[in-house]
Amino acid sequence: MSNVEATTETRTASRWERLFDRSTRELLVGLLFAAPYLVLFAVFLLYPLLKGLYMSLHEWNFLEPSKSTYVGLENYARLLEDPAFWNALWNTLEFVGMTVPLIVGLSLVLALGLNKELKGSRLLQFVYFSPYVLTVSVVGIIWAQMFAQGGVGTQYFGWLFSGSPLNSKFWAMPVIVITTVWWQAGFYFAVLLAARQNVPERLYEAARLDGAGPWRMFRDITLPHMKNALLFVVIASTIFQFQVFGQPYLMTKGGPVGNTETLVYYLYELGFQTRELGFGAAVGYTLLLILVGVSVLNYVLVGGNDE
Repeated sequence: MSNVEATTETRTASRWERLFDRSTRELLVGLLFAAPYLVLFAVFLLYPLLKGLYMSLHEWNFLEPSKSTYVGLENYARLLEDPAFWNALWNTLEFVGMTVPLIVGLSLVLALGLNKELKGSRLLQFVYFSPYVLTVSVVGIIWAQMFAQGGVGTQYFGWLFSGSPLNSKFWAMPVIVITTVWWQAGFYFAVLLAARQNVPERLYEAARLDGAGPWRMFRDITLPHMKNALLFVVIASTIFQFQVFGQPYLMTKGGPVGNTETLVYYLYELGFQTRELGFGAAVGYTLLLILVGVSVLNYVLVGGNDE
């Protein structure tokens, strides 16, 4: 190799090194590793999100999307005057208002009660967690059969109601709430149990030496150390319950007379039965805004006081 060629290669190498310094190379390597996730995020989350926003501003033509008509915010204005939407929103709020406190309270009680190494505590932990491994289809069918006309639950609790509670305006929603709590509390119980087991026992020993009682130890030691886990449980369960669909679909079909029709169930009817996809997209985006608002509110109320 001649001296001229060697000098040219050296200059080219130095130019590339100047262009891609160490930090730039590390950034490119990081992006390369993150690329599969970014592609999946763009295809399965970002694109549907933007497409849904686009559809919510149109009177969407299901058969020929290219002939859809731009209507601006008309779908959102229609939504405010739609009694079916307000009924679904009220039912959803009622369901969330009953389910979330029961799930959080029951999960916390189970986590504190089964934290001790007592005989049979491992078996009880398995029993309480096991419903969570079932799918919503299995859970819905089991509880629908139990509380159908002539079902075991209907016969056992017959002194409470006449006929199937799933056909009752008063009892249909509470039965769906109980079903959901039975199904999902196990997961949040496992989260809180792990958080409780991470609290150092030496803190409790020191508190006992100072004469602290159970309530004081719970207030001053247990609760502050489990705060982040509780915040996660409250926000995650709230978001999940706002999206309830499978239980009312399988157990009551939104009835009786729309008493268990939730926002996602209403969205399903608009999309797959009446084919009002533009209006349905507006309902979906309204639900998204509600979820963001509720999550921020939960964070401020439950976890926003950290210094």
